[in-house]
Amino acid sequence: MPKAKARHILVDSEEKCLELKKQLESGADFGALAQEHSQCPSGRSGGDLGEFSKGQMVPEFDQAVFTGDLNKVLGPIKTQFGYHLVEVTSRSD
Repeated sequence: MPKAKARHILVDSEEKCLELKKQLESGADFGALAQEHSQCPSGRSGGDLGEFSKGQMVPEFDQAVFTGDLNKVLGPIKTQFGYHLVEVTSRSD
């Protein structure tokens, strides 16, 4: 079963998501932005979601995590929860 480790930032608008992505591309720290802006409880730990298996997350999130590039900020990804920026830190088959 494929597994991945990722961290994310969850916000309520695509505009906010794009603004944070620009900050990350300019060198901002992912963990610090997650702590400050993420609406997910994982924000307290820098957005860290730990390890999870394929199929455990909502489909749009799962798709990005299991097909996107490693160690690159992906998103905005729209789900029922809002807009996510995701960084996949590892993945295994």
